[in-house]
Amino acid sequence: MTLGEARTSRRIVFTGLGALGVAAALAGCAGGEDGEGSSTPTVATGSALASTGEVPVGGGIILADEKIVLTQPTEGTFEAFSAVCTHQGLLVTSVEDGTIHCSNHGSAYSASTGAIEGGPAASPLPKVEIRVEGDQILAA
Repeated sequence: MTLGEARTSRRIVFTGLGALGVAAALAGCAGGEDGEGSSTPTVATGSALASTGEVPVGGGIILADEKIVLTQPTEGTFEAFSAVCTHQGLLVTSVEDGTIHCSNHGSAYSASTGAIEGGPAASPLPKVEIRVEGDQILAA
């Protein structure tokens, strides 16, 4: 080996590859802006979301593509929230008996207010503005 020649040991190469693998794994776990982990609903103002007849009283429906959960806590009262659980950014899984459930890790939210009712969630579901026109629920 000459004076200007540098040698890389196998230990350095494998340490670097290990660090690269860890970085790639962590990046894969992060929520993206347009991935499921984004809490921003993806619907234009005035867009029809559902008919009022599709949303059961005391329950609701999850619009996965729009990342919105629509609820009807009491007859004729409709609410909308982000369908992205505030615990780890996964979509909530069901709405029944006045509660929005995320069975991924056990979080639960009020179908009336989006407030945390249980589980590891750190904050309530953000409210999404809607309006009802006739039998249609529209994004506001």
